[in-house]
Amino acid sequence: MEGNKSWIAEFILVGFQLTEEMELLLFGIFSLLYIFNLLANGIILGLICLDPRLHSPMYYFLSHLAIIDMSYASSNLPNLLENLLNHKKTISFILCTLQMIFNLSFASIECLILVVMSYDRYVAICHPLQYTVIMNWRLCTVLAITSWACGFSLALVQVILLLRLSFCGPQQVNHFFCEIRSVLKLACGNTWINEIFLFADGVFILVGPLSLMLVSYVHILWAILKIQSKEGRKKAFSTCSSHLCVVGFYFGIAMMVYLVPDNNQREEQQKILFLFYTLFNPLLNPLVYSLRNAQVKSAFHRVLQKKRTG
Repeated sequence: MEGNKSWIAEFILVGFQLTEEMELLLFGIFSLLYIFNLLANGIILGLICLDPRLHSPMYYFLSHLAIIDMSYASSNLPNLLENLLNHKKTISFILCTLQMIFNLSFASIECLILVVMSYDRYVAICHPLQYTVIMNWRLCTVLAITSWACGFSLALVQVILLLRLSFCGPQQVNHFFCEIRSVLKLACGNTWINEIFLFADGVFILVGPLSLMLVSYVHILWAILKIQSKEGRKKAFSTCSSHLCVVGFYFGIAMMVYLVPDNNQREEQQKILFLFYTLFNPLLNPLVYSLRNAQVKSAFHRVLQKKRTG
């Protein structure tokens, strides 16, 4: 840790070079998206807690997604909004470190929760008679805790490896947030160990889970095609298509950001992708699972009726 003596106190987040008027416009747009994210995910979380009919493994894991999405956005957007409003782009070293930990943690946890949800759909469709036995509450709790523990553990390893390096300038991070690969470029020492661990993490947390989900959905599709009832096939496919929509969006952007080789041109594209992911991915889950899910919409109407009659 001797190199840490040359640490700089703060970083400058470059982002895009914008006029003050444009920054104020973006502040308004991003604020609305952030508020909508908190409201939408908060409503989903509240409905799952309040309505006993949603007390099932599928919605239990969906509640975790809602918590992750609110937490992920909250670890990035408040600082971005403050910088846009005050026309400054600085972030302290400590806050930058915390932002990296939370970014990596919540991104990894979401990957693992999505895998667990695909397994839940696999059991529900391919082994419906054994569903309640296999997907019992003890297993659901263990899977959720394991996902959170793995996510935070992987993030801590990455950040600890980064903290062994010294940062002697420049202070400019070519990003909107403290994204670990952008911060790593400012280190004075050799970063090959960090690069290897980042790539290995990407394979473990993206390629591995995606492969498992593809295997699950091949079995699910085969099982759906065997269903005799047209209504049964439609219901099974509708449930799975919501999950596939979220998976496709999430893993598509994540793999482009973390597994595609980096260069100056791609760095600008990755900033846009990362910003798009931070703003819109947290909104995707509540929109997909509420607009396409009859049970969630019914739960919302029941809660409203209780409020009116109460």
